[in-house]
Amino acid sequence: MTRMAMIKVATTLGISSDLIASGEKIVFVVGHQEIGFLDLIHVVDTAKESEVITGRGIVKIAEVVNPEIFQAVLNLVVELADKGREGKPIGTIFVVGDHEKVLQLSRQMIINPFKGYTEEERHILSPGLKETIREFAALDGAFVISDDGTLLTAGRYLGAASDEANLPRGLGSRHIAASGITSLTKAVAFVISESSGDVRIFKDGKIVMHIEKAPSKR
Repeated sequence: MTRMAMIKVATTLGISSDLIASGEKIVFVVGHQEIGFLDLIHVVDTAKESEVITGRGIVKIAEVVNPEIFQAVLNLVVELADKGREGKPIGTIFVVGDHEKVLQLSRQMIINPFKGYTEEERHILSPGLKETIREFAALDGAFVISDDGTLLTAGRYLGAASDEANLPRGLGSRHIAASGITSLTKAVAFVISESSGDVRIFKDGKIVMHIEKAPSKR
């Protein structure tokens, strides 16, 4: 992640966990492990800093998704975006919360690959689930995760339409689908861009967080 991405993630997790109140000022001292020292001081005013946090989106996420589940999904998504699968980039969607309505507005594109697994095995906090998700991330469609963190299915087609005019230019079908499903449900959607490796978080049809992937070293 870039330095600014680290700040965004920390701010997001802090607000969603009620460790940081909207409107507070935060001082970050950050650096990269590769250089071995801290090299940036950044002050964030959560009431004004639209570059780091957009509106009340992150605050509203905590009203829908348990902070522990949100943190687990965010950590997983950032890692998948950074490392990919077998060295190749991954592009996929994770939809979390309001799962009953999400399932009503979507359909299976393939047989559910998680059918037959126990709830414990499918829980997002299960240590053994990460590599399974990494493998299934190559499938078309979205992962759907329940309010309590149980992974319900993968390969899900999100049928909810979205007004592309509300999205920045250059975003593809995954972002349109994430915008659509979150505009019609209370769910939160995490999108990994296959082309850039960037992560965008959607709530109420809008992007509430954009986490940039650090440039590759040559």
